[in-house]
Amino acid sequence: MKKIELNREYAMRHLLATAVFVAMGCWFGYDGFVRYPAADAAALYESIEGSAPSPETDIEKFKRQKIDSQRLFSAFLLCVAAVVGLRLLKNSRLDFSWGETGFETGGRRYSFDDVVSCDLSRWKSKGILVLRVPSGRIALDSWHHKGVKEFKEMLDEKSGAAQQA
Repeated sequence: MKKIELNREYAMRHLLATAVFVAMGCWFGYDGFVRYPAADAAALYESIEGSAPSPETDIEKFKRQKIDSQRLFSAFLLCVAAVVGLRLLKNSRLDFSWGETGFETGGRRYSFDDVVSCDLSRWKSKGILVLRVPSGRIALDSWHHKGVKEFKEMLDEKSGAAQQA
């Protein structure tokens, strides 16, 4: 049985993106939880705006707004890092193998005849195929995994469903 593998380039790009989002989230978090609260309001205003505050400027309100925005940016970026990282983890755990008689995923075995339909509408542009089997749907993306193209070739050979778009 052949098995799909996580595409190394896809994994490295998503790991790098996750690391960048975590680093930026930590940077904004440091500013919002440590640096800005410890700073004098007038000095913070000057460091951000590049000039001294005018007498009518509410520098405490300015400081509070900057602290809140840094914290918000931090939370947002750390959430984005979690989404990207968890999606990569999910794709790395996909267990899909195939051979001459059929394929197996998630502990379930299917013959090529079990394929009810095959959606190839995104195959040419994105390398994505979606199989409909009696228990649900199986989506395979050739950008995420190596071996999807080879599986599709086998599916074309063994199943009439692969010709459906």
